[in-house]
Amino acid sequence: MDSHEVRRQWADRSGEYSPEYYAYYGPDETSETIRAIFEDHLDRDARVLELGCSSGRHLAHLQDHGFETLSGIEINAEAFETMDDTYPDLAAEGTFYCDAIEDVLTEFPDDRFDAVFSVETLQHIHPDADWVFAELARITGSLLVTVENEGGDDDADVNYVHDDFPLYYRDWHRVFTDLGFEQIDADRGERDTVRVFRAPDAPTDA
Repeated sequence: MDSHEVRRQWADRSGEYSPEYYAYYGPDETSETIRAIFEDHLDRDARVLELGCSSGRHLAHLQDHGFETLSGIEINAEAFETMDDTYPDLAAEGTFYCDAIEDVLTEFPDDRFDAVFSVETLQHIHPDADWVFAELARITGSLLVTVENEGGDDDADVNYVHDDFPLYYRDWHRVFTDLGFEQIDADRGERDTVRVFRAPDAPTDA
């Protein structure tokens, strides 16, 4: 399976792990974790981008707590129909890109966003598209947050969810510190690891 096939599968996803699936469950503990991180490091007018925002449950939680300038990238077009129904204020006030992450990032100028975050999204980037991570570093002006499954102890590089969707394990600490970012916090949970990175030129009291 190459990177184009991975993107096609997510663009067509329905049922489990679809936009409707996540909208049904709404904001969760991860949403609260991201909000707390941003409240500690950012002003409410910070420019925030979510990668793989689906129908917007994490962004809607940020909006409900006063964050004003929110954007998202999502490849599945049905996500935005669900967002219109479930989070109409977010749909009306946010800025959204219906496309693959790989096809959007290169269009942004340097330091376009104060904060960029992903929740179980970067783990689906095919190894052919590893160049995406340098693009993320380029467009992030202050804070980068990853909430990703980093694998177990079996040294596997890839796992197939339900023998279907590939999940690529990476050491996100190494990926982004090699790109000049400083890891300022990390919390390993049962499923995902939350990592907070500061951009090289970001003020330490952001």
